[in-house]
Amino acid sequence: MNCRHCNAPLELPLIDLGSAPPSNAYLSTEDLRAPETWYPLRVLVCTHCWLVQTQDFARADELFSADYAYFSSVSRSWLAHAERYVADMTERFALNATSHVVEIAANDGYLLQYVQARGIPCTGIEPTRSTADAARAKGIPIVEDFFGVHLADQLAADGRQADLMAANNVLAHVPDINDFVSGFARLLKPQGVATFEFPHLLRLIQEAQFDTIYHEHFSYLSLLAVERICAANGLAVFDVERLPTHGGSLRVFAQRADQLRQPHAQPRQPQVDALLAEERAAGLERAEGYAGLQARADQIKNDLLSWLIEQQRAGRRIAGYGAAAKGNTLLNYAGVRPDLLPFVCDAAPSKQGHYLPGSRIPIRPPSALEEEPPEAILILPWNIADEVKAQLAHLAQRGTRFVTAVPELRIHSQGDR
Repeated sequence: MNCRHCNAPLELPLIDLGSAPPSNAYLSTEDLRAPETWYPLRVLVCTHCWLVQTQDFARADELFSADYAYFSSVSRSWLAHAERYVADMTERFALNATSHVVEIAANDGYLLQYVQARGIPCTGIEPTRSTADAARAKGIPIVEDFFGVHLADQLAADGRQADLMAANNVLAHVPDINDFVSGFARLLKPQGVATFEFPHLLRLIQEAQFDTIYHEHFSYLSLLAVERICAANGLAVFDVERLPTHGGSLRVFAQRADQLRQPHAQPRQPQVDALLAEERAAGLERAEGYAGLQARADQIKNDLLSWLIEQQRAGRRIAGYGAAAKGNTLLNYAGVRPDLLPFVCDAAPSKQGHYLPGSRIPIRPPSALEEEPPEAILILPWNIADEVKAQLAHLAQRGTRFVTAVPELRIHSQGDR
């Protein structure tokens, strides 16, 4: 396999998680009678441009189907994050009723609803029917398609160039990253700004966040790689922010490279070069910087299995919370099945009554925890553990313990934050 950005041969491994089905391919009762498609889940590092990427086995249209079950609005903390983003961008870039905001991967309208509420014209690009329909139900204009150069040229020809383009947690999801980023350079107005949010590769490696690896993520991104990709495709990075979301993310700001000498060009902020230096110091431009993740993932897997077996032998009731893609990576790599984790609760109605891919653990509504409170709840989306614990605080008062497995097995005390 060659690098999806620079086409150099890929030889340096980061991690091998065996095989797994697509992490968002939730199963119906009927699906349980049929076989699942599993793909190898291996991640490689390009030693030329340092883009980290999954080995190609699955196509995007196989992963993001019409009944894709991830709805962003289920998480209250993510909605609050989106609302803050809109407020900050509106103020920083003086957006108003004459501006146009385009969000790529608009999902169910979780972010553009706040743009619309401010009276700013907007368009969402969303390829999956289920989430696109949810956004349309909020009155948000949606183009139901995958984004790239072809669609960008169509929208620009229709007079829909953007003052602001937002891409939250989608840059890692695109197989043709060059075509995707080039589309931003074509759709932005001359003074336009694009923002990309994505989990930070440095945090993934430092904190053994291997469960953020799944087939829907084609790339795992550092600022070093993203700046190179932007520069090769008509964009220039001018700012970066660190975010707490998804276990540690970056928000990268970019503008059209052909506008850098114009009066309206955004100045390059010092934090860009500071973070690039930090990534280099951490070894992200050396092969040894990518060593050790496999061993840490194996330790996390073994600790989780040992704990679940111990609970089973002791006759304790255990439940999971959060039917998240990262949880599916963890459970499938560890080989956890319903005998060790009888069910997982999730607040998303689209997932309830279905089964986790691979493990085939049933997904129930949170009310199932009230019927027979478990003695411990394994929180699979550890990045929102505080939000989950706050929602289920009444169970903690009755003796239920909360447990997370990444970056290490942790049994939370009551009142932990």
